[in-house]
Amino acid sequence: MRPDEDRREKILVMEQVSLDKAKDIAKKKGLKPGRVKGTNGVQFTKGSNARLEIISWEDFEKTISKRGLAVYESGGWMKIMKKSK
Repeated sequence: MRPDEDRREKILVMEQVSLDKAKDIAKKKGLKPGRVKGTNGVQFTKGSNARLEIISWEDFEKTISKRGLAVYESGGWMKIMKKSK
């Protein structure tokens, strides 16, 4: 093994997942759908941040659909991003 091989960063490949799969992952991690107060920005939250409000999964789905977003996942990490074409 070369000395620099152990320093290589692992590249995470984010794959789009269905909302049902995102819900399952969120439930296992204790996460809920949230909205940044006063905006239409959505994210996952544990509910302990005063700047976020918990919203329904229905509102979450409507918001990401309206904004052309999707949930992406890699190794249990989730991110909300623009849908890939």
